[in-house]
This record gives sequence, C-alpha cells and structure tokens, in this order.
Amino acid sequence: MKKVLSVLLCAVMMCSLFSCFTAYAASDYTIVSPYDDVVWSGDNAWGAYRGVLHSHTTWSDANEDLPTMVKEYYSLGYDFLANSDHAVTGVEWNKKPKLVTPYWYQYFLGKKLSVLSDEEYEAITSGTYNGRGYGMTCITGANELNHLTLSKNHVNGYFLPANVGNGFAGYYTGKDILNPSGYVGENEAGIENALRFVENNGALSHINHPGDVLDSNRHPEVVTDPETVSFYGNLILKYKSCLGIEALNEVNTVTRYDRVLWDQLLMHCLPYGKTVIGFSNTDAHSLLNCDSSFSVFMMKENTQEEVKKTMQSGAFFCVSKCLPGNDVYEIGPKEDIDVRGKGIPYPMFGSVEVSGHKVTVTAENASEIQWIADGKVIMKSAVGADPIVLDLDTIEGSRDFSYIRAEILGEGGICLTQALVIDDGSQPLTFHAEDYTPTFAEKIMMFLRGTKIFNIIVEIYRAFR
Repeated sequence: MKKVLSVLLCAVMMCSLFSCFTAYAASDYTIVSPYDDVVWSGDNAWGAYRGVLHSHTTWSDANEDLPTMVKEYYSLGYDFLANSDHAVTGVEWNKKPKLVTPYWYQYFLGKKLSVLSDEEYEAITSGTYNGRGYGMTCITGANELNHLTLSKNHVNGYFLPANVGNGFAGYYTGKDILNPSGYVGENEAGIENALRFVENNGALSHINHPGDVLDSNRHPEVVTDPETVSFYGNLILKYKSCLGIEALNEVNTVTRYDRVLWDQLLMHCLPYGKTVIGFSNTDAHSLLNCDSSFSVFMMKENTQEEVKKTMQSGAFFCVSKCLPGNDVYEIGPKEDIDVRGKGIPYPMFGSVEVSGHKVTVTAENASEIQWIADGKVIMKSAVGADPIVLDLDTIEGSRDFSYIRAEILGEGGICLTQALVIDDGSQPLTFHAEDYTPTFAEKIMMFLRGTKIFNIIVEIYRAFR
C-alpha cells in the first residue's frame, strides 16, 4: 500500500509540475525587434545612413529654391532626401516638378522656381560635388498631400507614381461659392481622403505632425484622450499602407507631445498585429531647419529601394537636435534642447540586440538612456562606454507589456529606437474597417468640418481668444 501511495503521490507531483511549466510556457514571450536582421559589425556590416523624407522648396511654400535646399542637405552630410512639396509629387532634382496653381505666388515674391543642372545632379548623387566622396540619393514620388489646409491635417505619400497626386487637396465634392476648389481637405475628412488616395495608388504614407492639428502644445491632455487615440489608431489599422506617424518634426514646438501620442497608438494597434512606426523629419521650409529632426536608416546600401524597405521594416532611428523640455509627461528631456547648426555630435545607437528577455544596446554621444514600455518610463540610467542591458525579467509586470523602446539623450539632442514588440504568441485581433464607417450624420459633420469657411472661423476664434 505504501508503494502504491508513493507512486500516486509522485504522479500528482509530476502533474503539478507539468501544469506549472505549461502555465509558464503559455505566459512566456518573445521580443521581436525591427533591428533583428541588421548586421552591426564586421566585413558585411550595414551602413547608418542619415536622411530626411519630408522637406520643402519654393515649388510649394518654402523660402528657398530646390537647388539651394538640396545643396544644403548635401553640405550637412545627408545620405538621402525626399522633396515632398505640398500637393507636388517629387521627381529627380534635375527635372521640373509640376507647378500647382496656388504656388504661383512665389513668382510675385521674387522667388526662384528652379532645378539642378544635369551636371549638378550627377555630381551630388555620385558624391563628386565639392569632393564630398559619397552621394546623396534622390527619393522620388514623395508628396505632402492636402495643400493649403488651415488645420495642418497633412499626410505624406511616398513612392507615388509619376504625376500622381499633383494638385491633390482632398475629396472632390463639387464647386460652390464657399468652396471654389470643389475639395474638402480639412480635419478628419482630409486625413482619411489622403490615406485612401495613397493606398489606392499602391504607395506608402505616414501621418504628419499630429500635434499641429490637435493643438496639443496648449492642450497636452488631448494626446492621451481615447477619442484622439481611436481616431488616429483606427485610420492606421484601416489603411495597411499607412506606416505610422511623425514622432519628431522640425523643432518640435507644437509637436512636443507627439511621442506620447505615438506610445498610445502603439498600445491601440499592436493587439491587431500592426506596429506603428515613428518617423522624424525636418519639414524644412528654410535652411536653418535642415539641421533639426531626421532619421538614421540601417541599410545594406544607400538606394531608393533600400529606403523603401527600411521604412516598412522600421530598422531606423529617429533623431532631433531640437526638442522643448517636457513639463507634463515624464518622457523626454526636462530642459530645452536646440543645437541646430552648432556641429555638436548627435546621440546615436551603435547596436540594438535581443537575447531572450534581454535587450542590449550600445550608444555614443549620449549621457542618459530611458526605457519606455506602454507609455511609461520603466528604467533610466547613465550611458558610459559599456553596453547597456535591459533585463525584462527584473522589471515588474513586464509580461504584460505590449512593447518597449529606448530614448538616448545627449548634448547634441535625442535619438529614439522603434518599438520592440512583446509577442506572447496570442492571435492578433481582427480589425473590421466596416465597423468604423461614419454614419450619415457623422459624414455631414465631417463635411462641414472639412470646409474652408468652417476652418477660417476656427482660426479667427483661436486668434482672438
């Protein structure tokens, strides 16, 4: 009898152990990094290419002509550049883009509407111009859609077919006395119409500077408002070609809380299996801002096709040399940063590697690193010569995170990783776009909010309140 009881007891203990192991295995997770395929060192190491995907010239509303802007980026050491004038689809820098009617005013201001000569274009793209030694890749097909909108509800399209998108201003509704162009291009209607247009033309997009339309600089609480998060998040889920939002833009004054919105959107979209990619662009209309916010792409080679692949994979970093102190949310610097044009090296990750539940990074020109998970700072530490390790097994509640990301701060600015996703093996939720189709009443409201007359009234109110 003792032997029988011993066997039964052992069996019960084995079952308990098996149950515990099964429960642990079911709750285990994998860290999925957009940098998994990057070769950081050795003979086949990928290059770190600095670039901008959102910039302007006098072909729309900038202060400087195309040759001046291109040469400025070249002199600053950029590796690739997409000219994305408003409602003007970018072409090679030695070809004239289409001049959209509203921007004829540049002639009356005495501005040049010019392009590079064939010789200059060849020299800049090959790197022989001024003996720089390496070329700057021209990214064509970029367009900041919804031009002449008061509410700044802009979307950037990328890799659009030639001449597609020129003059795009929103959804065509027919001309009337209040809307002589016949387009509704403001607010919610304008954003969705632009995203739909890009997707229908087989291109890629991201939502530009959301803080500018949300007025979040004065109302920071709006970036965590569930209605705001659902609006942008559902658009990103609805349009597969929409990669994400600008987390950093120009000098980040009106957009200082867009990184907080980015975190909220990650939490909204990741349960559906879609990562929201953060972008960083100068959005330059003048020479000073050519050295503000930009990206560093990890690529095998500096080509347009590699840039496109990297935009989709997220194997790049967001950098800004200009960022106001964050006095509301914990994320980011406490003091203002503005080192544009000062030649101070910007902080940069040298590697981001995952092993089990650990993330190891190296960094240079940085003094501090902060790790963020689900919109909250989970750890801060100083940056030295040694690699920095985040061991999630030492962080309480880490099994419930949906993602982690890192920011490094230094004298020369800020640098962000993309989100590293916590994958627990669960099946993604299915997003049903039809569930978010506006009702007739909502469509009427979107139409009214999309008209110029409505937005003129809003701007007058803001100016005098």
